[in-house]
Amino acid sequence: EVQLQACGGGLVQAGGSLRLSCKANGFTFRSYGMLWYRQAPGKERELIARITSDGTTDYADSVKGRFTISRDNAKNTLYLQMTSLKSEDTAVYYCKRDSTVGLWGQGTQVTVSS
Repeated sequence: EVQLQACGGGLVQAGGSLRLSCKANGFTFRSYGMLWYRQAPGKERELIARITSDGTTDYADSVKGRFTISRDNAKNTLYLQMTSLKSEDTAVYYCKRDSTVGLWGQGTQVTVSS
């Protein structure tokens, strides 16, 4: 089946680091750009990072310099390395295929404690 499965979320202290993964199945992963979104309680879903099929990256100002999006095409996996985490990074994080017909992962909870 065509799906994205996000994992790696959890509880982390402010200032700490965490790496999220998004495993792709059922489509040619290497041919697509990929996106990371997040949604904090009471806020709209926010696009925070993107990576093209050739590896070009871009970030929202809120995470620039702290988060790194990457991909391993051999493993059909998208990553989000998060460092210098802040309490305001607490959210559900979603991966998404950058395509005309969107494909979303189920989301993984990241909670940053102070």
